[in-house]
Amino acid sequence: MKKIETVAEMQRGCAALRAAGRTIALVVTGGSIHEGHLALIRAAREKAEVVVVSLFPNPLQFGASEGFAHYPRTTEADVARCEEAGVDLVFLPAQEEMYPRTFSTFVTEETISKRLCGISRPTHFRGVTTVMVKLINIVRPDVLVMGQKDAQQVAVTPRRARRVGRRRLLQSARFIDAQVGVQRAVFLTYRGQNRLSQFNR
Repeated sequence: MKKIETVAEMQRGCAALRAAGRTIALVVTGGSIHEGHLALIRAAREKAEVVVVSLFPNPLQFGASEGFAHYPRTTEADVARCEEAGVDLVFLPAQEEMYPRTFSTFVTEETISKRLCGISRPTHFRGVTTVMVKLINIVRPDVLVMGQKDAQQVAVTPRRARRVGRRRLLQSARFIDAQVGVQRAVFLTYRGQNRLSQFNR
């Protein structure tokens, strides 16, 4: 498995793979790899010859009071789990690599997201769509693999995937278990985690 930290190196590596006739699947994650992510990696392996996993906590998805500074970062463990799962390339860019100081171009979806939690989180979906378009353009995968981590992102994702190129979108059941399947669970109190475990996803 190879670790890549720069956009330029990832673009070169994926271009070489495509030139060699290899198919590529991209599994998009914000890190904190869990069993649900591993299920997505297995699904990606069935659909393509090369599996790329992005490990990038995306700051643009977080509002000013939504705790990005406290988002769990377990990079070494994430890389180890990816390697054990047979991932070929891990893309772990720094925030400055994805969003340089001069970065000022964003991607917005103006229909579906406006009726969802975009009402109360006006910058959230702009952050989601922007990072997705950047990752797709960097990797240019044949298959894009994302989990159905919430209904709103599932509603918006197919549309944005179609708009940036003819990529097959594979939606997989990310949540094998509600307790291990939600990254945000780490922010819950003990009482909140007990309530979470009662839900079937």
